[in-house]
Amino acid sequence: MKKPIAMAATGGLLSALILSASAFAAPPKADNGMFVDEKGMTLYTFDKDTKGGPSACSGGCVQAWPAAMATDSDQPSGKWTTESAEGGKQWAYDGKRLYRFAKDTKPGDKNGDNFRDVWHVAKP
Repeated sequence: MKKPIAMAATGGLLSALILSASAFAAPPKADNGMFVDEKGMTLYTFDKDTKGGPSACSGGCVQAWPAAMATDSDQPSGKWTTESAEGGKQWAYDGKRLYRFAKDTKPGDKNGDNFRDVWHVAKP
């Protein structure tokens, strides 16, 4: 009787570990000469942000341009850093915060490139 309970407890623990591991986002990566998130969605920089400063994207901007968030387990490396952001940490590359664009609906979309001449596809 103890064996099935132990196996059920172990299986539940294993399931919880697998589920929690899959909940973490992967760091951005380069793809076709631009940076993309874990789902292949294009990442952008905002000209109004200043290196090391808070995000200049606030209010309605946050809805259209959600931050590319990092998890607590993500570790900066080389030019990759994380910056304080509302609700956690935001990825930055070479001091430039990274964002997604709400009107990009599938991987490879670049609808936000040069938007109002201040949003640009993030590139290595």
